[in-house]
Amino acid sequence: MSLRIVFIVRSTFDTVKGGDTMQVLCTARELRKLGVEVVIKKASDPVDYRKFDLMHLFNSIRPADHLVHIARAGIPYVLSTVYLDYSRFDTLGRGITSRSLFRFTGKHHAEYLKTCYRMLKKQDKLVSNSYLLGHRRAVRKVVSGARLLLPNSKSEYERLSADFTISKEYRVIPNGIDSELFQLIPGVKRKEDQVLCVGQIYGLKNQHRLIEVTRNMPVKLVIIGKPPPNHRAYYEYCRKTAHARVEFHDFMPQEELVRYYAQSKVHALPSWFETTGLSSLEAGAMGCNLVVGTGGDTRSYFRDRASFCDAQDAGCIEKALETELEKPTTFSFRDYILSHYTWEHAAMETLAAYHNVLSDEK
Repeated sequence: MSLRIVFIVRSTFDTVKGGDTMQVLCTARELRKLGVEVVIKKASDPVDYRKFDLMHLFNSIRPADHLVHIARAGIPYVLSTVYLDYSRFDTLGRGITSRSLFRFTGKHHAEYLKTCYRMLKKQDKLVSNSYLLGHRRAVRKVVSGARLLLPNSKSEYERLSADFTISKEYRVIPNGIDSELFQLIPGVKRKEDQVLCVGQIYGLKNQHRLIEVTRNMPVKLVIIGKPPPNHRAYYEYCRKTAHARVEFHDFMPQEELVRYYAQSKVHALPSWFETTGLSSLEAGAMGCNLVVGTGGDTRSYFRDRASFCDAQDAGCIEKALETELEKPTTFSFRDYILSHYTWEHAAMETLAAYHNVLSDEK
């Protein structure tokens, strides 16, 4: 009899698409190929827990989605931590009013205020009323009850453990790419002066600084993505300040993105924070040279295969771009990505984690 797993995901995972959306959908797809029955439920959906062997939660930073489920389920659960840390962006990268507020509140209360704001604006649903007792308390409860943590890297686990003074068993599940879609490179001419940036358009991703530093560089900058609901003003600012060699495109399916990756010399994502940077992995698989922000866990994935830059330092970003534009295009990292960072591999590691947990239950 096949395993029956229920994924519990944020209520906006299909309307506000991010890296966790890709992780959820691709992991589910590949697990099903391995014979696992996977049902995806939004946090606000009713769940008949009796139908499942195990519950798989996503996003430790959103405990309001999970408290009610761990209280009611009566079955073991694992947690894909996806532990984002917005604190440096919140206190250095936002507008002056927000910066001042978040410096005063501190990291954990800042996340509490953001969650409450989304609920008040009806952009999300408060699934677990007990969340109102505090964000840090809620995260600790969700993390502590997990049978196994599934971070995307060792450094992600170490950051989570330090921030919440928790030591838990964990298994690293690296994020990946669609090996079938990225197996072949489209036959398009690579443009030696084209810089590409794929991702949601908001301050954390730092597109405005890419616009700033490329203003006096002989390159074309292609930005693909759309803003999250509360970041339209940032998107408009980027459009307003863009120079003549900036080209904007809305969110597009990966099947279309492949051609843009293949024709660009450099993919640049100088974010304040990434647990992985999925678009950088995809770009690397298409032979792009890479510029990557230092915030988060990017060094765990890209090591010496990219030029790193500080999101706050325009000069550092410019130097990283110049370095990668001058380098020849190589495909050595592509081979590594296709052998180490695929959703098939992620699914096999995830299935092994399920078996470990359920064997301990017997």
